[in-house]
Amino acid sequence: MAESGWISGGARRVATAMALLLVFALIVFPVAWLVLTAFKLPRDVYEIKWLFDPTVENFLIIFQPPWSLGRRIVNSAVVAAATVGIAIPVAALAAYSFSRFDFLFKRGLFYAILATQFVPAVVIILPFYLMFRDLGLLDTRSGLVLVNLAIVTPFAVWMLKGFFDAVPVECDEAALIDGASRLAIIRLVVVPMAWPGVIVAAVFCFILAWNEFIFALILTRADAVTLQVGLASFRTERGDVWELMAAAGILITIPAAIAATLIQKHFVSGLTGGAVK
Repeated sequence: MAESGWISGGARRVATAMALLLVFALIVFPVAWLVLTAFKLPRDVYEIKWLFDPTVENFLIIFQPPWSLGRRIVNSAVVAAATVGIAIPVAALAAYSFSRFDFLFKRGLFYAILATQFVPAVVIILPFYLMFRDLGLLDTRSGLVLVNLAIVTPFAVWMLKGFFDAVPVECDEAALIDGASRLAIIRLVVVPMAWPGVIVAAVFCFILAWNEFIFALILTRADAVTLQVGLASFRTERGDVWELMAAAGILITIPAAIAATLIQKHFVSGLTGGAVK
């Protein structure tokens, strides 16, 4: 009986290990294939082989006309950074209000903010297009920043409220007794105590803004085209230029990967910090 139980336990461990390896392979294989394709010559792209003569020429070509990804990288970086720089302070003020104050229609307003996250982009892209056309914001970085703010700010409010709820109200009361204003309390007390959560919210907002595609595709033409839209332009008379798309794809993933790596410790404490009050 004991031997049978040991065999059964060993079989479960083997099955678990095989399942984990399968999941790992499914996650890693596309990334590995992307990296390998980025260093392949055109003649090697359509051949399934792991050994080939690598080249860095693809990374040089994508910065030359007609691709010129350098300017598009700048556009993406400026739009994403500006979005985070505006969204986080605004979301912090709104989240603090929802966390600390009672006011009319508070619950309904908060749910309305959350509901905006469930509206498909294709539903609201036409109103944005018509509005930006009348305001002269088509094909501008400012227009993309406004669109991204509409996308990421509700998400940031929802996330930051959970973190601010975890900060004891007594800290606010002590600061009020000392004569601090509400803005000073947010800046000097609440935000520092919820700093890991603020970082998590900022990183997620940056990733959302950096990876945004559909609005940038419709609302830009030449001057404000982002890297993500530029990725869709790698098509010539021979079809999709996969080696160039792979090289550009690596450039798209680098900022998010670096941000997640540098603040990995904040991710754990931030994601769990808002769960307990």
